[in-house]
Amino acid sequence: MTTQTQLLRFITAGSVDDGKSTLIGRLLHDSKSIFEDQFSAISKTSAKRGATAVDLSLLTDGLQAEREQGITIDVAYRYFATPKRKFIIGDTPGHEQYTRNMVTAASTANLAIILIDARRGVLTQTKRHSYLASLLGVPHVVLAVNKMDMVDYSKQRFEEIVGEYQRFAGHLGLHDVHCIPLSALNGDNVVERSESMDWYLGPTLLEFLETVEIDHDVNTRDFRFPVQWVCRPQTDEFHDFRGFAGRIEAGEVSVGDEITVLPSGRTTRVKEIVTYDGKLQTAFAPQSVTLTLEDEIDISRGDLFVRSADVQPQVGNTFRAMLCWLSESPLEKGRKYLVKHTTRVARCLFSGIDHRVDVNTLELLPADTLRMNDIAQIQLKVQQPLAFDDYDTDRATGSFIVIDEATNNTVAAGMII
Repeated sequence: MTTQTQLLRFITAGSVDDGKSTLIGRLLHDSKSIFEDQFSAISKTSAKRGATAVDLSLLTDGLQAEREQGITIDVAYRYFATPKRKFIIGDTPGHEQYTRNMVTAASTANLAIILIDARRGVLTQTKRHSYLASLLGVPHVVLAVNKMDMVDYSKQRFEEIVGEYQRFAGHLGLHDVHCIPLSALNGDNVVERSESMDWYLGPTLLEFLETVEIDHDVNTRDFRFPVQWVCRPQTDEFHDFRGFAGRIEAGEVSVGDEITVLPSGRTTRVKEIVTYDGKLQTAFAPQSVTLTLEDEIDISRGDLFVRSADVQPQVGNTFRAMLCWLSESPLEKGRKYLVKHTTRVARCLFSGIDHRVDVNTLELLPADTLRMNDIAQIQLKVQQPLAFDDYDTDRATGSFIVIDEATNNTVAAGMII
Protein backbone atom coordinates (compact mmCIF):
# COMPACT_ATOMS: atom_id res chain seq x y z
CA MET A 1 0.00 0.00 0.00
CA THR A 2 1.49 3.34 -1.04
CA THR A 3 1.45 6.59 0.92
CA GLN A 4 -0.61 8.09 -1.92
CA THR A 5 -3.64 5.83 -1.27
CA GLN A 6 -6.78 7.96 -1.45
CA LEU A 7 -8.64 8.76 1.78
CA LEU A 8 -12.43 8.49 2.04
CA ARG A 9 -14.24 9.95 5.04
CA PHE A 10 -17.74 8.60 5.58
CA ILE A 11 -20.40 8.51 8.28
CA THR A 12 -23.16 6.12 9.20
CA ALA A 13 -26.49 7.58 10.25
CA GLY A 14 -30.01 6.39 10.92
CA SER A 15 -32.46 5.66 13.70
CA VAL A 16 -31.70 3.88 16.96
CA ASP A 17 -31.20 0.11 16.48
CA ASP A 18 -30.88 0.31 12.70
CA GLY A 19 -27.52 -1.44 13.08
CA LYS A 20 -24.96 1.29 12.43
CA SER A 21 -22.39 0.06 14.95
CA THR A 22 -22.89 -3.54 13.84
CA LEU A 23 -22.36 -2.54 10.22
CA ILE A 24 -19.06 -0.83 11.02
CA GLY A 25 -18.01 -3.81 13.13
CA ARG A 26 -18.80 -6.10 10.21
CA LEU A 27 -16.79 -3.91 7.82
CA LEU A 28 -13.80 -3.98 10.15
CA HIS A 29 -14.09 -7.71 10.82
CA ASP A 30 -14.68 -8.94 7.28
CA SER A 31 -11.97 -6.67 5.84
CA LYS A 32 -9.57 -8.11 8.45
CA SER A 33 -8.96 -4.70 10.04
CA ILE A 34 -9.17 -5.68 13.73
CA PHE A 35 -6.56 -7.28 15.97
CA GLU A 36 -6.97 -10.68 17.59
CA ASP A 37 -7.00 -9.19 21.10
CA GLN A 38 -9.82 -6.80 20.11
CA PHE A 39 -11.86 -9.67 18.72
CA SER A 40 -11.14 -11.75 21.82
CA ALA A 41 -12.27 -8.93 24.11
CA ILE A 42 -15.60 -8.38 22.38
CA SER A 43 -16.13 -12.15 22.18
CA LYS A 44 -15.84 -12.37 25.98
CA THR A 45 -18.17 -9.39 26.46
CA SER A 46 -20.71 -10.92 24.09
CA ALA A 47 -20.57 -14.23 25.98
CA LYS A 48 -21.13 -12.46 29.31
CA ARG A 49 -24.27 -10.89 27.87
CA GLY A 50 -25.55 -14.30 26.81
CA ALA A 51 -25.25 -13.60 23.07
CA THR A 52 -25.05 -16.63 20.81
CA ALA A 53 -22.73 -14.83 18.37
CA VAL A 54 -20.05 -12.15 18.64
CA ASP A 55 -21.61 -8.68 18.96
CA LEU A 56 -19.56 -6.69 16.43
CA SER A 57 -21.19 -3.39 17.47
CA LEU A 58 -18.94 -3.45 20.55
CA LEU A 59 -16.03 -2.47 18.31
CA THR A 60 -17.47 1.05 18.06
CA ASP A 61 -19.71 1.43 21.11
CA GLY A 62 -16.75 2.25 23.32
CA LEU A 63 -18.34 4.34 26.06
CA GLN A 64 -19.57 2.41 29.08
CA ALA A 65 -22.92 4.24 28.96
CA GLU A 66 -23.36 3.18 25.34
CA ARG A 67 -22.66 -0.46 26.15
CA GLU A 68 -25.17 -0.42 29.00
CA GLN A 69 -27.91 1.21 26.89
CA GLY A 70 -27.04 -0.47 23.60
CA ILE A 71 -27.02 2.88 21.77
CA THR A 72 -24.31 5.17 20.39
CA ILE A 73 -24.08 8.53 22.18
CA ASP A 74 -20.92 10.23 20.93
CA VAL A 75 -19.38 10.09 17.46
CA ALA A 76 -17.10 7.04 17.43
CA TYR A 77 -14.31 7.29 14.84
CA ARG A 78 -12.64 4.23 13.41
CA TYR A 79 -9.88 3.84 10.84
CA PHE A 80 -9.16 1.03 8.42
CA ALA A 81 -7.64 0.49 5.00
CA THR A 82 -7.75 -1.83 2.02
CA PRO A 83 -5.22 -2.03 -0.82
CA LYS A 84 -7.42 0.38 -2.79
CA ARG A 85 -8.27 3.11 -0.25
CA LYS A 86 -7.96 4.37 3.32
CA PHE A 87 -11.08 5.07 5.36
CA ILE A 88 -12.16 7.19 8.33
CA ILE A 89 -15.58 6.15 9.65
CA GLY A 90 -17.78 8.29 11.87
CA ASP A 91 -20.46 6.27 13.68
CA THR A 92 -23.00 9.00 14.49
CA PRO A 93 -25.75 8.86 17.13
CA GLY A 94 -29.19 7.70 16.06
CA HIS A 95 -31.29 9.18 18.84
CA GLU A 96 -32.87 12.59 18.16
CA GLN A 97 -31.32 14.26 21.21
CA TYR A 98 -27.85 13.52 19.79
CA THR A 99 -28.56 14.82 16.27
CA ARG A 100 -26.15 17.71 16.86
CA ASN A 101 -23.28 15.18 17.05
CA MET A 102 -23.97 14.19 13.45
CA VAL A 103 -23.35 17.76 12.29
CA THR A 104 -19.76 17.52 13.50
CA ALA A 105 -19.10 14.25 11.72
CA ALA A 106 -20.90 15.11 8.47
CA SER A 107 -19.17 18.46 8.00
CA THR A 108 -16.01 16.79 6.66
CA ALA A 109 -17.51 13.62 5.15
CA ASN A 110 -17.29 12.61 1.49
CA LEU A 111 -20.11 10.11 1.86
CA ALA A 112 -23.01 9.27 4.17
CA ILE A 113 -24.43 5.79 4.72
CA ILE A 114 -28.08 6.18 5.71
CA LEU A 115 -29.25 2.97 7.34
CA ILE A 116 -32.86 1.83 7.28
CA ASP A 117 -34.31 -1.15 9.14
CA ALA A 118 -36.07 -3.18 6.44
CA ARG A 119 -38.89 -3.94 8.88
CA ARG A 120 -39.60 -0.31 9.82
CA GLY A 121 -38.84 1.55 6.58
CA VAL A 122 -38.26 5.30 6.31
CA LEU A 123 -38.58 6.96 9.74
CA THR A 124 -38.36 10.48 11.14
CA GLN A 125 -34.66 10.18 11.93
CA THR A 126 -34.00 8.87 8.42
CA LYS A 127 -35.45 12.09 7.03
CA ARG A 128 -33.66 14.25 9.58
CA HIS A 129 -30.26 12.73 8.84
CA SER A 130 -30.86 12.86 5.08
CA TYR A 131 -31.76 16.54 5.33
CA LEU A 132 -28.62 17.20 7.36
CA ALA A 133 -26.51 15.35 4.80
CA SER A 134 -28.03 17.54 2.10
CA LEU A 135 -27.60 20.71 4.14
CA LEU A 136 -23.96 19.92 4.93
CA GLY A 137 -23.21 19.19 1.29
CA VAL A 138 -22.21 15.54 1.65
CA PRO A 139 -21.58 14.65 -2.03
CA HIS A 140 -22.51 10.95 -1.98
CA VAL A 141 -25.22 8.98 -0.17
CA VAL A 142 -25.59 5.22 0.24
CA LEU A 143 -29.04 4.02 1.27
CA ALA A 144 -28.25 0.81 3.14
CA VAL A 145 -31.43 -1.21 3.72
CA ASN A 146 -30.30 -3.32 6.66
CA LYS A 147 -31.75 -6.41 8.36
CA MET A 148 -32.91 -7.90 5.08
CA ASP A 149 -32.68 -11.31 6.80
CA MET A 150 -35.62 -10.23 8.98
CA VAL A 151 -37.87 -9.78 5.92
CA ASP A 152 -36.82 -13.01 4.17
CA TYR A 153 -34.51 -11.08 1.81
CA SER A 154 -37.58 -9.73 0.01
CA LYS A 155 -36.83 -7.86 -3.22
CA GLN A 156 -40.31 -6.31 -3.12
CA ARG A 157 -39.74 -4.87 0.37
CA PHE A 158 -36.39 -3.45 -0.72
CA GLU A 159 -37.93 -1.75 -3.76
CA GLU A 160 -40.76 -0.28 -1.63
CA ILE A 161 -38.29 1.34 0.75
CA VAL A 162 -36.06 2.60 -2.08
CA GLY A 163 -39.05 4.18 -3.84
CA GLU A 164 -40.26 5.95 -0.70
CA TYR A 165 -36.77 7.23 0.15
CA GLN A 166 -36.01 8.46 -3.37
CA ARG A 167 -39.23 10.48 -3.44
CA PHE A 168 -38.16 12.25 -0.24
CA ALA A 169 -34.51 12.61 -1.35
CA GLY A 170 -35.63 14.25 -4.59
CA HIS A 171 -36.99 17.22 -2.62
CA LEU A 172 -33.61 17.61 -0.88
CA GLY A 173 -31.49 17.67 -4.02
CA LEU A 174 -29.75 14.39 -3.14
CA HIS A 175 -29.05 13.09 -6.64
CA ASP A 176 -26.13 10.70 -6.07
CA VAL A 177 -27.95 8.04 -4.02
CA HIS A 178 -26.87 4.40 -4.33
CA CYS A 179 -29.12 1.75 -2.74
CA ILE A 180 -27.78 -1.54 -1.32
CA PRO A 181 -29.75 -4.32 0.47
CA LEU A 182 -27.72 -5.94 3.23
CA SER A 183 -27.59 -7.70 6.57
CA ALA A 184 -24.86 -6.35 8.81
CA LEU A 185 -25.45 -9.13 11.34
CA ASN A 186 -24.86 -11.92 8.80
CA GLY A 187 -22.49 -10.05 6.50
CA ASP A 188 -24.75 -10.12 3.41
CA ASN A 189 -23.53 -7.59 0.79
CA VAL A 190 -21.23 -5.83 3.26
CA VAL A 191 -17.87 -7.20 2.15
CA GLU A 192 -18.97 -10.50 0.62
CA ARG A 193 -21.79 -10.83 -1.90
CA SER A 194 -25.00 -12.37 -0.55
CA GLU A 195 -26.16 -15.73 -1.88
CA SER A 196 -29.59 -15.03 -0.39
CA MET A 197 -30.09 -11.91 -2.55
CA ASP A 198 -28.99 -13.08 -5.98
CA TRP A 199 -31.55 -10.63 -7.42
CA TYR A 200 -29.26 -7.73 -6.42
CA LEU A 201 -26.66 -7.19 -9.15
CA GLY A 202 -24.90 -4.07 -7.82
CA PRO A 203 -21.67 -3.80 -5.83
CA THR A 204 -21.26 -4.77 -2.19
CA LEU A 205 -20.91 -1.92 0.27
CA LEU A 206 -17.12 -2.21 0.48
CA GLU A 207 -16.80 -2.42 -3.30
CA PHE A 208 -18.77 0.80 -3.62
CA LEU A 209 -16.72 2.56 -0.92
CA GLU A 210 -13.52 1.54 -2.69
CA THR A 211 -14.61 2.78 -6.12
CA VAL A 212 -16.86 5.84 -5.59
CA GLU A 213 -15.36 8.86 -7.35
CA ILE A 214 -14.32 11.58 -4.86
CA ASP A 215 -11.69 13.52 -6.83
CA HIS A 216 -14.15 16.31 -7.61
CA ASP A 217 -15.60 16.64 -4.09
CA VAL A 218 -13.19 19.54 -3.42
CA ASN A 219 -13.29 22.86 -5.29
CA THR A 220 -10.24 22.48 -7.55
CA ARG A 221 -10.76 25.72 -9.45
CA ASP A 222 -10.59 28.71 -7.10
CA PHE A 223 -7.59 29.07 -4.79
CA ARG A 224 -8.49 29.68 -1.13
CA PHE A 225 -5.80 29.92 1.57
CA PRO A 226 -6.78 31.19 5.05
CA VAL A 227 -3.71 32.43 6.90
CA GLN A 228 -3.28 30.43 10.09
CA TRP A 229 0.09 31.72 11.30
CA VAL A 230 2.63 34.41 10.43
CA CYS A 231 6.09 32.79 10.63
CA ARG A 232 8.92 35.05 11.80
CA PRO A 233 11.61 32.72 13.23
CA GLN A 234 14.15 34.61 15.32
CA THR A 235 17.24 32.66 14.25
CA ASP A 236 20.41 33.64 12.40
CA GLU A 237 19.59 31.27 9.55
CA PHE A 238 16.06 32.59 9.00
CA HIS A 239 16.50 36.14 10.29
CA ASP A 240 14.78 37.76 7.30
CA PHE A 241 12.20 35.01 6.72
CA ARG A 242 8.53 36.06 6.71
CA GLY A 243 6.09 33.37 5.70
CA PHE A 244 2.37 32.74 5.99
CA ALA A 245 1.38 29.24 7.07
CA GLY A 246 -1.94 27.50 6.59
CA ARG A 247 -3.85 24.83 4.69
CA ILE A 248 -4.98 25.23 1.10
CA GLU A 249 -8.74 24.75 1.33
CA ALA A 250 -9.45 24.86 -2.42
CA GLY A 251 -7.71 25.12 -5.77
CA GLU A 252 -3.98 25.36 -6.35
CA VAL A 253 -1.22 27.99 -6.42
CA SER A 254 2.17 28.21 -8.13
CA VAL A 255 5.27 30.31 -7.64
CA GLY A 256 4.78 33.60 -9.52
CA ASP A 257 0.96 33.61 -9.29
CA GLU A 258 -0.61 36.97 -8.49
CA ILE A 259 -2.73 36.74 -5.34
CA THR A 260 -5.15 39.08 -3.62
CA VAL A 261 -5.18 39.40 0.17
CA LEU A 262 -8.68 39.74 1.59
CA PRO A 263 -10.37 41.64 3.11
CA SER A 264 -7.81 44.42 2.40
CA GLY A 265 -7.79 43.79 -1.38
CA ARG A 266 -4.03 44.30 -1.80
CA THR A 267 -2.19 42.24 -4.40
CA THR A 268 1.26 40.66 -4.61
CA ARG A 269 2.90 37.55 -6.06
CA VAL A 270 3.94 34.23 -4.55
CA LYS A 271 7.71 34.11 -4.10
CA GLU A 272 8.14 30.64 -2.56
CA ILE A 273 6.07 27.66 -1.46
CA VAL A 274 7.75 26.03 1.53
CA THR A 275 6.93 22.68 3.17
CA TYR A 276 8.59 20.48 5.77
CA ASP A 277 10.13 18.41 2.97
CA GLY A 278 11.43 21.38 0.99
CA LYS A 279 10.18 23.87 -1.59
CA LEU A 280 7.49 23.28 -4.21
CA GLN A 281 6.69 24.89 -7.53
CA THR A 282 2.95 24.20 -7.19
CA ALA A 283 0.74 23.27 -4.24
CA PHE A 284 -2.91 22.27 -4.11
CA ALA A 285 -5.71 21.46 -1.68
CA PRO A 286 -5.57 20.06 0.97
CA GLN A 287 -1.82 20.58 1.44
CA SER A 288 -0.49 22.55 4.40
CA VAL A 289 2.24 24.94 3.26
CA THR A 290 3.99 28.21 4.06
CA LEU A 291 3.90 30.93 1.39
CA THR A 292 6.39 33.77 1.09
CA LEU A 293 5.46 36.87 -0.93
CA GLU A 294 7.35 39.30 -3.11
CA ASP A 295 6.01 42.40 -1.33
CA GLU A 296 5.81 43.47 2.30
CA ILE A 297 2.09 43.67 3.10
CA ASP A 298 0.38 43.93 6.47
CA ILE A 299 -1.09 40.43 6.82
CA SER A 300 -2.32 38.66 9.95
CA ARG A 301 -4.09 35.47 11.01
CA GLY A 302 -7.56 35.29 9.52
CA ASP A 303 -6.73 36.97 6.20
CA LEU A 304 -7.55 35.01 3.05
CA PHE A 305 -5.28 34.57 0.01
CA VAL A 306 -7.01 34.08 -3.37
CA ARG A 307 -5.56 34.07 -6.87
CA SER A 308 -6.42 37.35 -8.57
CA ALA A 309 -7.48 35.54 -11.75
CA ASP A 310 -9.95 33.24 -9.96
CA VAL A 311 -13.58 33.87 -9.04
CA GLN A 312 -13.45 36.17 -6.02
CA PRO A 313 -15.28 35.47 -2.76
CA GLN A 314 -17.70 37.95 -1.27
CA VAL A 315 -16.43 40.39 1.36
CA GLY A 316 -18.87 41.87 3.84
CA ASN A 317 -20.23 42.24 7.36
CA THR A 318 -23.63 40.65 6.76
CA PHE A 319 -24.79 37.39 5.22
CA ARG A 320 -27.55 34.80 5.31
CA ALA A 321 -26.93 31.22 6.38
CA MET A 322 -28.57 27.94 7.27
CA LEU A 323 -27.87 27.28 10.95
CA CYS A 324 -27.95 24.16 13.11
CA TRP A 325 -28.41 25.12 16.76
CA LEU A 326 -26.33 22.77 18.93
CA SER A 327 -26.67 24.18 22.44
CA GLU A 328 -29.11 23.23 25.19
CA SER A 329 -29.45 26.97 25.88
CA PRO A 330 -31.71 28.70 23.32
CA LEU A 331 -30.58 31.49 21.01
CA GLU A 332 -30.82 34.99 22.49
CA LYS A 333 -31.33 37.33 19.53
CA GLY A 334 -30.09 40.52 21.20
CA ARG A 335 -26.95 38.91 22.59
CA LYS A 336 -23.50 39.08 21.00
CA TYR A 337 -21.73 35.85 20.13
CA LEU A 338 -18.40 35.00 18.47
CA VAL A 339 -18.28 33.63 14.94
CA LYS A 340 -15.26 31.56 13.82
CA HIS A 341 -14.93 31.52 10.05
CA THR A 342 -11.85 29.71 8.66
CA THR A 343 -9.08 31.16 10.88
CA ARG A 344 -10.78 34.49 11.72
CA VAL A 345 -12.80 35.12 14.89
CA ALA A 346 -15.15 38.11 15.15
CA ARG A 347 -18.06 39.22 17.29
CA CYS A 348 -21.47 38.78 15.72
CA LEU A 349 -25.14 39.52 16.24
CA PHE A 350 -28.18 37.62 14.96
CA SER A 351 -30.08 40.32 13.10
CA GLY A 352 -32.96 38.06 12.10
CA ILE A 353 -34.44 34.56 11.86
CA ASP A 354 -36.10 34.13 8.47
CA HIS A 355 -37.68 30.76 9.23
CA ARG A 356 -37.21 27.38 10.89
CA VAL A 357 -37.31 24.17 8.85
CA ASP A 358 -39.50 21.19 9.77
CA VAL A 359 -37.20 18.42 8.54
CA ASN A 360 -40.05 15.90 8.35
CA THR A 361 -42.20 17.92 5.93
CA LEU A 362 -39.61 20.54 4.78
CA GLU A 363 -42.22 23.15 5.80
CA LEU A 364 -40.86 26.63 6.62
CA LEU A 365 -42.09 27.82 10.01
CA PRO A 366 -41.81 31.22 11.76
CA ALA A 367 -39.45 31.33 14.75
CA ASP A 368 -38.48 33.89 17.39
CA THR A 369 -35.69 31.79 18.88
CA LEU A 370 -33.82 28.53 18.23
CA ARG A 371 -33.48 25.51 20.50
CA MET A 372 -31.24 22.46 20.42
CA ASN A 373 -31.40 20.55 17.10
CA ASP A 374 -33.38 23.34 15.38
CA ILE A 375 -32.40 24.16 11.80
CA ALA A 376 -33.16 27.63 10.48
CA GLN A 377 -32.27 30.30 7.93
CA ILE A 378 -30.81 33.30 9.75
CA GLN A 379 -29.24 36.68 9.11
CA LEU A 380 -25.90 37.39 10.76
CA LYS A 381 -24.02 40.65 11.23
CA VAL A 382 -20.31 40.52 12.11
CA GLN A 383 -18.15 43.25 13.59
CA GLN A 384 -15.25 42.74 11.14
CA PRO A 385 -15.60 42.03 7.40
CA LEU A 386 -15.23 38.40 6.32
CA ALA A 387 -14.24 36.96 2.93
CA PHE A 388 -16.60 34.09 2.22
CA ASP A 389 -18.11 31.86 -0.48
CA ASP A 390 -21.46 30.14 -0.64
CA TYR A 391 -21.28 26.77 1.09
CA ASP A 392 -22.21 25.04 -2.18
CA THR A 393 -19.11 26.58 -3.79
CA ASP A 394 -16.63 25.80 -1.03
CA ARG A 395 -17.36 24.02 2.23
CA ALA A 396 -14.38 25.55 4.07
CA THR A 397 -14.93 29.23 3.25
CA GLY A 398 -18.72 28.84 3.30
CA SER A 399 -19.02 27.44 6.82
CA PHE A 400 -18.63 28.80 10.33
CA ILE A 401 -19.31 28.02 13.96
CA VAL A 402 -20.88 30.24 16.61
CA ILE A 403 -19.31 30.39 20.07
CA ASP A 404 -20.82 31.62 23.34
CA GLU A 405 -18.29 34.19 24.51
CA ALA A 406 -19.17 33.67 28.18
CA THR A 407 -18.77 29.89 28.29
CA ASN A 408 -16.57 29.31 25.22
CA ASN A 409 -19.02 26.58 24.13
CA THR A 410 -19.80 25.99 20.46
CA VAL A 411 -23.52 26.71 20.20
CA ALA A 412 -24.19 26.52 16.45
CA ALA A 413 -22.79 25.57 13.06
CA GLY A 414 -23.70 27.46 9.92
CA MET A 415 -23.57 27.19 6.14
CA ILE A 416 -23.56 30.46 4.15
CA ILE A 417 -26.12 30.70 1.34
